[in-house]
Amino acid sequence: MLKMGYGSYVLRRLLYTIPIIFGISVLIFVLTRVLPGDPVKLALGPDATPEMIAQARRIWNLDKPLYVQYVVFMVGFFTGDWGVSLRTYNNVLVDLARFAPATYELTAAAVMFSTLVGIPIGIVAAMHKDKWQDHGSRILSIGGVSMPLFWTGIMLQLLIASYFRLLPIGGRIGDGIARPVHITGFYLLDSLFTGNWEAFWSSAQHIILPAFVLSFPSLANISRLVRSAMIDQRSKDHVILQIANGMPRRLIVYKYMLKNSMASALTMIALMFAYSLGSVALVEMVFFWPGMGTYLVQGIYFKDFNAIMSVVILVGIIIVMANFIVDLLYGYLDPRIRYGEER
Repeated sequence: MLKMGYGSYVLRRLLYTIPIIFGISVLIFVLTRVLPGDPVKLALGPDATPEMIAQARRIWNLDKPLYVQYVVFMVGFFTGDWGVSLRTYNNVLVDLARFAPATYELTAAAVMFSTLVGIPIGIVAAMHKDKWQDHGSRILSIGGVSMPLFWTGIMLQLLIASYFRLLPIGGRIGDGIARPVHITGFYLLDSLFTGNWEAFWSSAQHIILPAFVLSFPSLANISRLVRSAMIDQRSKDHVILQIANGMPRRLIVYKYMLKNSMASALTMIALMFAYSLGSVALVEMVFFWPGMGTYLVQGIYFKDFNAIMSVVILVGIIIVMANFIVDLLYGYLDPRIRYGEER
């Protein structure tokens, strides 16, 4: 067995991502082409003449063979020309520049919420193993991974937004409130930077429910992962020795047990942002959130080839790169992973 250098390990993991991205692009390209309906007729409307339809097919390269369409799209994707949306008639890249910040802000808020809440729940469950606190965390975890996001969102809308009227039922900011000046595209940050406190408060209220719903599966996974790691650390000899020597419980839990348990939790957290992007469309549609998920669903309704492919490939690349970064962290923290075998 020969030890593999970290540089070689990085290169090998990077090469693994190429066929995955290629497979995603080919799969979504084929799926968009087998959808029923004629996207050109949908885009031009019922009054379009055959000449207009034929001209649009030529302009949008839809009259070319499929393999040529695929090559043209992928070359344009990596050079900044993501094609024209058949629904908005804009370059898809321009559309996503407008919709993506809303999705990223919602996903970032969900990951932050799942981390800040999931880790304490996992610690409490581990410190009270087989007691009511632990049983409660198990119920939360089972619910988080089993309940559909759209159902959870609708139930919270009915209970919190409609019945108790504590939070808005949907949208990104209240009607009649001026949007903050565009700096990052994140309403919370932009309103803070510009001192627009009315927009900040309204944006914060609107993001709470969708962020909580999107964070629910991640929160459940993080809490169970931290619980398992903490219980494992509790049985280590050095922890047992520290308890026997009368070291303060808080110091043992947070300095030794939690610190050694965070390696696996951090890798999970690193993946949560990418994985949440894969589920965000359901949450955005339920809460009328104007993000990439809503843009994708509307593109599916109109059979908007370029919009569907661009969003799915972009999200796929983010997920693949998130896994790639986690692999690099694992390889850096645990050199045993970098070992290869030669016969």
